[in-house]
Amino acid sequence: MTVQDLINTNLFQLINAGDDLDRDITGPFCCDLLSVAMGKAPAGCAWITVMSNINTLAVASLTDAACIILAEDTSVDEVTLAKAKMQGITLFTTGLPIFDAALSIYQQLNP
Repeated sequence: MTVQDLINTNLFQLINAGDDLDRDITGPFCCDLLSVAMGKAPAGCAWITVMSNINTLAVASLTDAACIILAEDTSVDEVTLAKAKMQGITLFTTGLPIFDAALSIYQQLNP
């Protein structure tokens, strides 16, 4: 499944479409501790978190995450959104808890 495929499912609300929508999503990754995510997030993951600050974008870029999904109705401020647009990072939001959002990704990858 690509990032564009995930957009097309309408599972999550798209906040920003990034630059690489043909990017394959390798699996879900759940983590709210940025230092842990920086060391353990696999390249190509759909990172599900409630952390919505500019540092989250930096970690996603460093780990080469395919996209970020902000769970539990987490919103993003204008500075972070502008930075996501500038860096071409795909951002979604959802009201689902982190586990349920990750399960949705997993089920899309493993029908």
